[in-house]
Amino acid sequence: MPSKPRRRTLLSLIGVTAAGTGAAAYTLSDRPGPGRPTAAPARPAVVEPVATASAQTLSTAEENLLPGSRGWLADKAIRRASSDSYGHIMGYASTTSVGHGQVIDFAISVRKARTYRVSVFRIGHYGGKGARLMTTSSVLTGYRQPAPATDPKTGAVACDWDPSWSIRIPRSWRSGLYQAVFTADDGYRSSTPFVVREPQRASAVLCVIPFATYQAYNMWPQDRKTGKNLYRGYLPSGSIGGFDKRAMKVSFDRPYAGAGVPSWFNMDTGFVRWAEGRGHDITYASSVDLHDGTVDPRRYRAVFFPGHDEYWSKQMYDSASRAVAAGRNLAFLGANNVYFHVRLEKSAKGRPNRLMACYKSAKDPAPGAAGRTSRWRQVRGDGSLAEQRLLGIQFNGIVQKPVPLVVRQPDHWLWRGTGVRDGEKLAQLVGVEADAYDAKAPGPPGARRTLLADSRYLDDRLPGPQTQHTALTEHAGGGSVFMAGTFHWPLALVDDDPYTKELKLDGATKAKIRRATANLVNRLTAGAPR
Repeated sequence: MPSKPRRRTLLSLIGVTAAGTGAAAYTLSDRPGPGRPTAAPARPAVVEPVATASAQTLSTAEENLLPGSRGWLADKAIRRASSDSYGHIMGYASTTSVGHGQVIDFAISVRKARTYRVSVFRIGHYGGKGARLMTTSSVLTGYRQPAPATDPKTGAVACDWDPSWSIRIPRSWRSGLYQAVFTADDGYRSSTPFVVREPQRASAVLCVIPFATYQAYNMWPQDRKTGKNLYRGYLPSGSIGGFDKRAMKVSFDRPYAGAGVPSWFNMDTGFVRWAEGRGHDITYASSVDLHDGTVDPRRYRAVFFPGHDEYWSKQMYDSASRAVAAGRNLAFLGANNVYFHVRLEKSAKGRPNRLMACYKSAKDPAPGAAGRTSRWRQVRGDGSLAEQRLLGIQFNGIVQKPVPLVVRQPDHWLWRGTGVRDGEKLAQLVGVEADAYDAKAPGPPGARRTLLADSRYLDDRLPGPQTQHTALTEHAGGGSVFMAGTFHWPLALVDDDPYTKELKLDGATKAKIRRATANLVNRLTAGAPR
């Protein structure tokens, strides 16, 4: 862990208020458009004055000693989640990640003309509150933006909304996972995440947020008629149909359903909050950054994928493979990673990487040199691109009911200081989906695989007990890949997540997983620049 920040430095920064971040915000929300009220004349973007904070750049540890806020979390007693069927307030970002000095736009729609504000939070530890309020917009006047268009061939649901509020990212904002929260004057709210990146800074850890997988599962709008994702869509009756009603493509130009929180966002925030609380030096990227080369994982000693990272393009696969070949380390804290091959395409207006194709079992009309968009195991006829080739183990089932993770190799460095014994059961830790070694699937040539957990679970689609493994695979080139093999690993890193509370993970199990995760970060970043 890095040394503690100097007290004088921190005292000079504690006085920075939420609005005092040096951000320049631009209000565009009062512009009329096609089909909108035209009583108010159009006006140009207005730069909102925001108090200037200290220009000094903070370390991750220093950043997390600043005052935190719980406002990033929905509070049912105060703020109500927007409904897709009614459309109280909804919005999306123009990009999944943004750098210092660059502008990110938010397109926002409200059901009826009313005022609202946008608040931007940076997710971290912050004394256990989980985020810091970075800035809040002035009062904005919203309007109802046009209904989304659905592509009749692919089922892609995409919005063509005008920007409502924009912000230029100041250099004082540390790289991180951010959340923009849209709150209407009647208390309804929604949100959308984005990443602030710093690719020029060689931190010890690069944390990759799985925006491609977020969109694969996003069924906005959940209005009983329009919404589609890569799994399902609506029937004429308004009920959710099966696989045959799914979309073949999904768009990044749309809000996330309901409260605007992506599926399994808590896996990512769980790791981010825990790791920043320990003072680890981290920079962030979105999965799209791996695709387009904005961020090169070879610059980092360790790359962590804390959440559900299922949908990967060939460019992402190649980028991670090059990093491992260069002796870099990867860590996947979830399960069912690198499972589907996707293709990122331009939007209808020509913006790159705003549309994601995954035809799965259907015929892909434009596979190109990368191959068809199906399971990685099926891209080539011989199955040579199965995810185990990179990861060392691979997805093998859906966990019917949470079961214990059964510890193996207790003397391994991963378990150092946890006090675990061989065969010890860590209750409720294997859940949702699971990975395991498959002797019939290809693996990394010349690699050494160590199975650190060997558990049994039931999948109601398959006969008999199935196997879950936690594994470390050391590649011949010197890089290693850690696979937790379960969704519940990163959820054990925090105490206040609603799903974690529902699981009732015991304190001893959480303490052991936190120590094991600390061992993992320290080991994989050994020799990293400080």
